[in-house]
Amino acid sequence: MYNPIFSLILLAIESQRVIELRMVRLAWGGREGRAEMQSMVVEKVHAAGEAMTTLMLGGSPEAVIARYREHVAFNTKRLSAA
Repeated sequence: MYNPIFSLILLAIESQRVIELRMVRLAWGGREGRAEMQSMVVEKVHAAGEAMTTLMLGGSPEAVIARYREHVAFNTKRLSAA
């Protein structure tokens, strides 16, 4: 049986890496810091809207968690490469 709590715990752990990478980028400041700050806000609003839409259309909380994990994985890869 699938346990959504496990995915939620993984999301929390994986998110810590993105937070770390973003904090470093913001601390350096400059053009990249400002761009990351703007990107972060836009991404969060978009992800929240996507989650709300998924749930309103009958999607499961597990689907929302899985999608958030995809966003986190993308951001980890993007921020680690720079």
